[in-house]
Amino acid sequence: MSNRGKRESEKERIDNSFEYTKFPGVFVRTGSHGERTFFIRYRCPAGRTRKEKAVIPGVTMTASKAAGIRADRMAGKVLPNRERRKATQAAKEAGRPRWTIGKLWAEYVNQRFGGKPEQSDLSHYRIHLEKAFSKKEPRELVPLDADRVRVAMLKTHSPGTVAKALALLRRIVNFGVEKQLCPGTSFKIKLPKVYNERTESMSYEQMAYYLKAAHEWPNPIESAYVQFLLFTGCRRSEARRLQWPDVDMERGFVTLRNTKSSNPQTIPLNDQASDILRNIPRNEPNPHVFFGEGGTARGSKQLDTAARAIRDAAGLTKDFRPCHGLRHSFASNLASSGEVDLYTIQRLMTHKSPLMTQRYAHLRDETLKRGSNVMSRVIRKAQRNG
Repeated sequence: MSNRGKRESEKERIDNSFEYTKFPGVFVRTGSHGERTFFIRYRCPAGRTRKEKAVIPGVTMTASKAAGIRADRMAGKVLPNRERRKATQAAKEAGRPRWTIGKLWAEYVNQRFGGKPEQSDLSHYRIHLEKAFSKKEPRELVPLDADRVRVAMLKTHSPGTVAKALALLRRIVNFGVEKQLCPGTSFKIKLPKVYNERTESMSYEQMAYYLKAAHEWPNPIESAYVQFLLFTGCRRSEARRLQWPDVDMERGFVTLRNTKSSNPQTIPLNDQASDILRNIPRNEPNPHVFFGEGGTARGSKQLDTAARAIRDAAGLTKDFRPCHGLRHSFASNLASSGEVDLYTIQRLMTHKSPLMTQRYAHLRDETLKRGSNVMSRVIRKAQRNG
């Protein structure tokens, strides 16, 4: 059968499901439960033939009312259903604020970070995201937009840097959806795969040199900051924004508000971390533990510079990350001690998933293997004595 024949057959099948009324161009379809739905067929002023449902909200439809609707549509007094829906949607769009990525970024920074984002986020947005996305709403984005940024960045940046930039874009969009400011993207923003699971760890000797360099650092706030990272395993942004109302010295806990998951996390203080907080100078009425000027937290760039200088003074290699390496050293030493299970490490590190903590499993396995080898030595000794 030709295509034309198929179309005519299909039209005949559809037409057979309707019952024509005494009004020209008005027909009705009866549902399985007896409900009646009226349709109209007409030629609009533009010359196109339309077939659509005859509906007036809140009104029980009849054949004569459907005929009246048909007459209005033919005279151009009322738009066809499709055009009317488009016009209604356009009117809604005109009356609502347009939440572009740039506007969402400003609101995200204001609500989550008090107007002062992390330096890394600020750099990623300004360098990699602002030009490509700032004037677009999330729903206007297509996969090609993200693909172009990813491909361009991979030519000059590591997959880890690309992943961080696109992850920031995803966080901005999710923020807008979460606050019901705008609909999200119609696709999932894909991040490049990153294989950089480094687990920096200082030896006991290196740790001694590092603490010596930290104690000798002239600025007491910056000195306390890096030691607090090492003693607690906090992320640098979590520690930098820590405030005194969230420090419970009596119970020995701190509550981290600005976490990666956006949910507050409570972690215990060991003796060294407690000593750091007891001895750190305060700057009333600034609520921040690691305070800056004008009631704010100390700048991330300033703290990173100090952490890098202390790392160099301690003789650690350049590839040891000045802040994140301290977090890894905290977890690595716990795992290799053989005294702390991975679940406890996960809770102390505030990892959302145990998969994040698995990178330290090999250190614990090595400790267990050393413990098992003790039995081997006992057996060999027994065999020699025998």
